[in-house]
Amino acid sequence: MRSYFIAGNWKMHKTAAESAALASELREKLAGCKEKVMVAPAFTALSEVSKVLAGSSILLGAQNMGPEEQGAHTGEVSVLMLKDLGVKVVILGHSERRHTYLETDELINKKVLLALKHGLEVILCVGETLEEREAGRLEEVVGTQIEKGLASVPAEKLPMVTIAYEPVWAIGTGKTATPEDADAVHAYCRKVLAGMYGEEAARSMVIQYGGSVKPDNAATLMGMPNIDGALVGGASLKADTFVPIACFR
Repeated sequence: MRSYFIAGNWKMHKTAAESAALASELREKLAGCKEKVMVAPAFTALSEVSKVLAGSSILLGAQNMGPEEQGAHTGEVSVLMLKDLGVKVVILGHSERRHTYLETDELINKKVLLALKHGLEVILCVGETLEEREAGRLEEVVGTQIEKGLASVPAEKLPMVTIAYEPVWAIGTGKTATPEDADAVHAYCRKVLAGMYGEEAARSMVIQYGGSVKPDNAATLMGMPNIDGALVGGASLKADTFVPIACFR
């Protein structure tokens, strides 16, 4: 049986001190939460948040990472650096990385393979733009992102991967796919995964929904048969809005 996974992506918000304060509040308020929970602060706050979360059930995540272990890569942060800080999960292929910073499926796949090589869990983000959806290309886009993002990932590593379906048009806009629409795309993701790894692996895969998830829609979204959690953006920046999502049951 699949378990729920709630991840908070703090994006480019909060200083190290502000991040540590939020992490401390979440540690206290989520102490009895039955779900798997992760938070991903900015790189500059990882060290402080790692100290706050040490010994808690909340996983420390990173919002991205470089495609190489080390070397002359100005401005990048390596998997080795993340592990040194206690990072357990890394978000890769987020729509903002794809569309603002023009990351390709091939680059994202290189990062996925490197993260898994070093024992980090991966949240692989996939999703279509409004233009792609209206052009009837949703399945083509999402299917390609899954297939190329997981290229060369062996079946035994699949439990370390979570897929996050995030319709680009719903991120930070206040718009949300209807639970039925979101679930249909999640079901399609399982179909693609079944073609790659078999039916059992597809059924076991945790697939999150991301896109303006809030306390008032979280339970309905995660009540759908194919939705196994949430990748939360804006609502993860305050304990008052993130805790009800993480403890939706």
